[in-house]
Amino acid sequence: DKHESKLKASWKDRADTVIIGGGCVGVSLAYHLAKAGLKDVVLLEKSELTAGSTWHAAGLTTYFHPGINLKKIHAYSIKLYEKLEEETGQPVGFHQPGSIRIASTPTRVDEFKYQMTRAGWHPTEQYLITPEKVQELFPLLNMDKVLAGLYNPGDGHIDPYSLTMALAAGARKYGAQLNYPVQVTNLKSRSDGTWEVETPLGIIQAKRIVNTAGFWARDVGKMIGLQHPLIPVHHQYVVTSTIPEVKALKTELPVIRDLEGSYYLRQERDGLLFGPYESEEKMKLQDSWVTNGKSLLQSNLSPFSEKMLVLVLTFKKQNIKDLAVQDFFLFLRYGIIHAGGMGKYLSDWILEGEPPFDLIEVDPNRYGKWTTTEYTAAKARESYGFNNIVGYPKEKRQPHWFYKPGDETGYKPSFRRTNWFDPVGREYKQVMEKVGVIDLSPFGKFKVKGTDSVKLLDHLFANVVPKVGSTNISHMLTPRGKVYAELTVSQLYPGEFMLVTGSGSELHDLRWIEEKVTRGGYKVEIENVTDEMGVLSVAGPYARQVLQRLTNEDLSDSSFKFLQCRHLKLSNIAVTAIRISYTGELGWELYHRKEDSVPLYNAIMEAGQKEGIDDFGTYALNALRLEKGFRAWGAEMNCDTNPLEAGLEYFVKLNKAADFTGKQALKHIKEKGLKRRLVYLTVETDNVDPEGNESVWHNGKVIGNTTSGCFSYGAQQSLAFAYVPMEVSKVGQKLEVELLGKNYPATIIQEPLVLTEPTRVRLQRKGESPKI
Repeated sequence: DKHESKLKASWKDRADTVIIGGGCVGVSLAYHLAKAGLKDVVLLEKSELTAGSTWHAAGLTTYFHPGINLKKIHAYSIKLYEKLEEETGQPVGFHQPGSIRIASTPTRVDEFKYQMTRAGWHPTEQYLITPEKVQELFPLLNMDKVLAGLYNPGDGHIDPYSLTMALAAGARKYGAQLNYPVQVTNLKSRSDGTWEVETPLGIIQAKRIVNTAGFWARDVGKMIGLQHPLIPVHHQYVVTSTIPEVKALKTELPVIRDLEGSYYLRQERDGLLFGPYESEEKMKLQDSWVTNGKSLLQSNLSPFSEKMLVLVLTFKKQNIKDLAVQDFFLFLRYGIIHAGGMGKYLSDWILEGEPPFDLIEVDPNRYGKWTTTEYTAAKARESYGFNNIVGYPKEKRQPHWFYKPGDETGYKPSFRRTNWFDPVGREYKQVMEKVGVIDLSPFGKFKVKGTDSVKLLDHLFANVVPKVGSTNISHMLTPRGKVYAELTVSQLYPGEFMLVTGSGSELHDLRWIEEKVTRGGYKVEIENVTDEMGVLSVAGPYARQVLQRLTNEDLSDSSFKFLQCRHLKLSNIAVTAIRISYTGELGWELYHRKEDSVPLYNAIMEAGQKEGIDDFGTYALNALRLEKGFRAWGAEMNCDTNPLEAGLEYFVKLNKAADFTGKQALKHIKEKGLKRRLVYLTVETDNVDPEGNESVWHNGKVIGNTTSGCFSYGAQQSLAFAYVPMEVSKVGQKLEVELLGKNYPATIIQEPLVLTEPTRVRLQRKGESPKI
């Protein structure tokens, strides 16, 4: 066979990067890595390029995305697709007639206004347009219910097959090798951290592997003992024959997305292409695909017509066991629009050792052991059915506030203040005036010990290593000086530490730490104790006297100081108590065995009867932390921001001896001077509050964005953090924040609005009267 002998002739038994899967995603990554100058990039495809879900795709391309940084991915893809034909000589079939999302209810109009304020500080074009303009752009539309349109002029669609072939031509031009048909039969990790990729043609030794097998990614994951909970979903679209009204048009129709009807519609030659997103109940999962991985078109799925096609959407999820897998990336797409941008994103990450910006919302490591096949199937159903639902602020899958008799029941999300506005105020008051309890068990929790534990943490964190019996807030920075993570670090015993991070960051942070340990050869043991430990936080002016009833240990301020940690017994239950609280009020976080959570909670509630103890949720917690000026990871700081512009200087010790990751970059950033910084705003609103990612205006121009916000129950007005240029960052500066299509007056104020309890106590001791 001529093809096989040609394959054997060019075969390499060593590679820097082996990419498994030749759809648009794998080929895009090969193109970007090779173009960036990486030698020895090898892509292996078991059949032929685009043979998986790529060739079935409708190929829609859009600048729009409700996520902030995914907009950047979409924008990069479109810009790449525009110039690919010229670069590679391969036609890509790219059409850019624009696209219109249709609002046919007042709530949808609110959603469009909400999305417009998030588009203002991005460079891509997006407009809110009238029904008249919708009709002008799409004359064939029935206008009865159209109230408004969200219009992206640069949107359109591309032929997925041609796109992949152009990326493949580019990849080869820059030196990547694309081998097919070559099936990967097994993967083995070697003791030196490299991989052996087994195929019928021989073994390739690779520095890293990227799993871009899409539909078959589960099988590739299984080779190394990873259960990627990926569920293929049926997505169907119909292509009509010639329609005279379409044929008569002089210009191509824009793509229509009818959100209430939950379908997309675009022109395909002289006809139309129509693709519905069915509701949760009606959509189909192919169970045999999940269990056996059968061929794509095995099912008879043609309730519409002979021209029905099937597109498989792989749900981006991964289950990481407690094992450190080095240089294994999982890369799947939800749509053709992600192929270009995500190829560049992952290529940059591989070459630079850090992500170019933050995309934790699509990080497979946001999932833990709880992603069973049953869970994944239910979640895939929900997410697919949710393709066109209204995207509300604070969209959550569990309650964040507590009902009391007389409250309006149910989950009633809104773009304005909703049924939980007053209950959250009540919980806020509970913590400020009495004492409250919150369950923080989802926190990520790691134990670190061993000969090199102090040395490791000194290298990982920008803060100093806390002394035995002490806790501090520490940040892991990237080599470029961005904030990769924020954790609380406690030294429980000499050389033994507990690290605590947010619930969504557990495996995101653990991956970073384990990579540093492996690469640096540190002698440490790391144990992820997230699932074994519960956490209850007790906060408020009466927190001390309630807990004191349960223990003989002295909890007085002089004996148990702020940011100290110790082991004690509460009602005969062993806890590690840290005097810290994200509320900024007097409080402790109590770490304990998961099985002790209920008895511990009951004992605390019983002990606090006289003080009127009660529960509070995370909405109240957010209001309390914002009033105290506490920054949140994922909002005020992440891989898009450096700690100096985020106002975290207090936690960054540039003069400590250890050369921590990001130290040199940070010194350089400091020398050059900041271009923007985080400011603290009050906003004069009516029935709507900022929540983050809104456009900030000054002199008729968008100059920045909010990062988080809420109603301050203490000051009885709206409050927000925002990034603005240095020249407009002084206290007293007047700005505007856009909310639901209206600009509201905002003023930069001195932070914080409310002093923390430890600061108030310190000032009282000095005889000063603190502001509360």
